[in-house]
Amino acid sequence: MRGFNLPASMWIPARLALGITKPRKSVLGMVVAGDIDAPGNAVTSFRGGEQVFAFDRFGFGAYADYKCMRAGGVLAAMPSNLNYAEAAAIPYGGMLALHFLRRGGIRRGQRVLVYGASGAVGTAAVQLAEHFGAEVTGICSTSNLGLVRSLGADAVIDYTKDDFTTMGERYDLIFVAVGNRVKPP
Repeated sequence: MRGFNLPASMWIPARLALGITKPRKSVLGMVVAGDIDAPGNAVTSFRGGEQVFAFDRFGFGAYADYKCMRAGGVLAAMPSNLNYAEAAAIPYGGMLALHFLRRGGIRRGQRVLVYGASGAVGTAAVQLAEHFGAEVTGICSTSNLGLVRSLGADAVIDYTKDDFTTMGERYDLIFVAVGNRVKPP
């Protein structure tokens, strides 16, 4: 994004979102790790001084001393066993996966399919879904089957050989963690 190295089909939407002739936001950055200075009056989920980490996909400005974010956004309390640098490395994959698993209503005992289980968001989704007590099936390429199994997936499907849509399995939640359309082999 910084170099505007995007497919031609994305130029107009990207320019509208990011800025026509120069960046709309002069301060870059989408991942945050820091302390809450002062929560808004209606915020009950966070308190001042709490350590948090977050991902602001379109807001940018994360590489500043202060960043204003919505409490309901991709924002969570920072685990106490992490330092700020470690926590800042998690948000892209981990926080996005957590945010969308929660929005999908993840619950213990569900059958969850993670399409794109070996990428940044997918690896986090597999681990988090397992953490929530779901039965997880991961879809990835042949070279990543072992990785996805090692992350805790109960089953793995090689998308280069099998089409999950024809296998007759039913899932409570399908998590698509890839930027392109899901296509059969």
